[in-house]
Amino acid sequence: MPSQPTKELLAVANPHPGRNYDVRCDTPEFTCLCPLTGQPDFATVRISYVPDQSLVELKSLKLYLWSYRNEGGFHEDMTNRILDDLVAAIAPRRMTVVTDWLIRGGIHTVVEASHP
Repeated sequence: MPSQPTKELLAVANPHPGRNYDVRCDTPEFTCLCPLTGQPDFATVRISYVPDQSLVELKSLKLYLWSYRNEGGFHEDMTNRILDDLVAAIAPRRMTVVTDWLIRGGIHTVVEASHP
């Protein structure tokens, strides 16, 4: 059976919890809907974090990001929701989520949200 989008983010054990190191995940394929017009919005999502006890499992991250495809939300909301969900799932030492949105109406938007 093909994969399906899901909001479930899976955590896996960090094999090096005693060391600070950076993990970066980027995807240019994030899609959601404009909450006012229903038209699609497209963004590159950049996630960077210093893990503590857990890492985010990458397939679950892909399916999680896919789950936004038919949801409406402002750029700022989407960015902060992604950050909040990831922090809740893996409790990183630090995390930043950046969304870089394709131009809409002549305006290019980049949103950055960080934890803590």
